[in-house]
Formats: sequence, C-alpha cells, structure tokens
Amino acid sequence: MKKLLVLFLVTLFIIQAHVAAFVEEEAVGIAKSGGLRPINCNFACSRRCVMSSRGKLCNRACLSCCGQCNCVPSGTYGNKAQCPCYAQLRTHGNKLKCP
Repeated sequence: MKKLLVLFLVTLFIIQAHVAAFVEEEAVGIAKSGGLRPINCNFACSRRCVMSSRGKLCNRACLSCCGQCNCVPSGTYGNKAQCPCYAQLRTHGNKLKCP
C-alpha cells in the first residue's frame, strides 16, 4: 500500500512538472525549435500584472515591452533573466520600463 501511494505521488509530481514547463514555455514564448513565435501579450501581461497595485499602468508598460520583445517573464515579479530584451528596455528617463 505504501509503495502504491509513493508511486502515485511521484507520478503526480512528474505530471505537475511537465504542466508547469508547458505553461512557462507559453508565457515566455520560446518555441521548441529554438525560434520565437508570437505570443498572446494580453494574456501574458494580465498574468504578469495581476498583483500590481497599479494594474492599468503595469499592463500598459508590459504590453509595450511584450510587443517589442515578444516575451514576458513568468510570474508576477522578477524572473527577467528569462527575457533579456524585456529586462533591458528603458524609458526616456533611463528608468527600467518593463514591470
């Protein structure tokens, strides 16, 4: 009985890891072939800005960055290493542009 439970939990963990990898791939916009494909910026930015206290401003900046870079880092904050272009865009005042 313990072995069956352990097997079930391991299988569940593996499935969860595969689903998480698929979702991250969709958000970041990296094709399996290594090239970029257009991503749904509205969806990616709404996920990115969902916890922002200034949601409209966050979404507007994110959409601009996504349009230029064709990628949005996963999560609501940080993870900018997933999208170097997104991390390097700056405003006219030399401040980081992308949330």
